[in-house]
This record gives sequence, C-alpha cells and structure tokens, in this order.
Amino acid sequence: MNDHKDSIQAVVFDFGGVLIDWDPRYLYRKLFIDDPQGMERFLKEIDFFDWNLQQDAGRSFAEAVEEHCRLYPEYCELIRAYDTRWEESLGGLIQPSIEILQALKETSLELYGLSNWSTEKFQLVRCQYEFLKWFKAIVISGQVKIVKPDLRIFELMLKKIGRPASECLLVDDSAANIVAARRLGFKTIHFQSPEQLKTELVEMGLLPARD
Repeated sequence: MNDHKDSIQAVVFDFGGVLIDWDPRYLYRKLFIDDPQGMERFLKEIDFFDWNLQQDAGRSFAEAVEEHCRLYPEYCELIRAYDTRWEESLGGLIQPSIEILQALKETSLELYGLSNWSTEKFQLVRCQYEFLKWFKAIVISGQVKIVKPDLRIFELMLKKIGRPASECLLVDDSAANIVAARRLGFKTIHFQSPEQLKTELVEMGLLPARD
C-alpha cells in the first residue's frame, strides 16, 4: 500500500479544478439571467473552450477578442466580457484541496505547479493566492506557449524539477493530461474530489492516515 512512499520525491499540482474553482459559467450566468440553455448555446456556438485554450497557449486576449468578434459579431459584447470581467469566472479556492496541499508542504516532498493558464490572467491573481508561494517552481502554459496534454510541457516540468518522472506524482483533473503524464513515467492521481485525493495520498503513504 505504501510502495510509493520512498520513490516519490515531488508532487506536481494542476490549478484549475484542483486548487482553484474556475468556470466561465460563473460569469456568464450573470449575463444570461434565467437562460441557462441560451448560455450553453453561446458557449458551444463560439467554441468557447477551444478558443480559451489558445490564450492558455500564449495568444493575447486582445488578439483573441478581436478575432472572435469578427467571427461572431452578434456575440461581441459577451466575448469581450470574458476578457474585462475574467476574474468573475473564478469561484474561489477549493479549500479542502488547499488543506491537503498544506499537509504535503509539511512533509519532505517538493511541490510544483503545472497549469494551463493565460499568462495575462495568471498575473492578475498570482499575488492574491498565498499557497502559490509554497511551490518550488511553477510552469504556466501561457508563458511557455505549450498546453497540456502536449508531452513537451511535462518534459519542461521535469527539467525544472531535476528528477526522473518516476519520482514525480501528477495531480490533475483532466483524463487526457493524466494519460500523457503516464506515458512519460509519472505516477498520477486523476483528481475527482478532495476526499478522493486525500484517500489516494494516504494509500500511497504520502500522507498519514489521520490528520
């Protein structure tokens, strides 16, 4: 049960969906009052998540908004709102996950961050989150212009860590990212909930069974 305790030296955390609650619907529900179907149609029609991923890959929001406004002029105000009111897409910290991260900080494990995130927007909130100071290093996709699950971003993370993948554990809520990391030899936990994360860390011997 504790076969990973001595082999794992570093834990790499995804941010959105694991430590920070992000969902553009937090913003768009305010703009589609009592019209959830309309909101979902809009998100689908403009291919929101693929569009947003391109900002995570390094494209500027100014360029992204202008381009999408040309493609979808009828939605231009809504598209611009995601840039100007982006912080309203954050639902706050996932506090139980932060508590798990803090518990890991008290061990000998090294902590790292690896997140798909626009550099512009990450810089907006970086100083607001104390837990970001707990990481030995952070790789943000917008800075390196590569997004997960591209294997190259995991390889960049390994260079920062200076350890083989077999000594690293990735915690991520994306199945595609988990598959990619495993291909390189990472140990992985596919995040479903803080409770499930804690259970798996205890089973791996990385956290004590009791607080």
